[in-house]
Amino acid sequence: MKEYWKGGNMLYPVPAVLVSVGTMENKNVFTVAWCGTVCTNPPMLYISVRKERYSYPFIVENKEFVVNLTTKDLAFATDYAGVKSGKDTDKFKDLGLTAIESKYVKAPSISESPVNIECKVREIIPLGSHDMILADILGVTIENSYMDDKGKFDLKKANVITYSHGEYYGLGEYLGKFGYSVKKKKK
Repeated sequence: MKEYWKGGNMLYPVPAVLVSVGTMENKNVFTVAWCGTVCTNPPMLYISVRKERYSYPFIVENKEFVVNLTTKDLAFATDYAGVKSGKDTDKFKDLGLTAIESKYVKAPSISESPVNIECKVREIIPLGSHDMILADILGVTIENSYMDDKGKFDLKKANVITYSHGEYYGLGEYLGKFGYSVKKKKK
């Protein structure tokens, strides 16, 4: 049996990422769960951010940011960066996060993150409670220790986390490769 609810966000789980903004000298980090892939070619992603967030003006002014994937080891930092405001505290310092220079943008990347995705704002689309920030992916940095022997990013090693209805979950159980449902069996 099913229940009917009024329209609302029920597309879960979603990535829980740390977004770093600003410059090495004037930086902030905050948590975003409304984010995802938009396009392969050109490579693009989006984040959705409330205008009231302390980091929003950093993005509008600098037109760039870094999406840093989160891990089980970064779960506390992910939560803290989402509930504390950068106007009240230095979250990099509070959390012991290491800001490192990015290759393509002025916004810092987070060293402790397994994947840093450097983004340049293409368009900001006002939608209501959140503005969707559409961005081109200029470069991606991946921590070598998370690569397997075939040069592929190993999700299990990274222990990335997701967010679902106010809770964080680990991710990584392998269920099958794209196309496995139609793959011909070897004889």
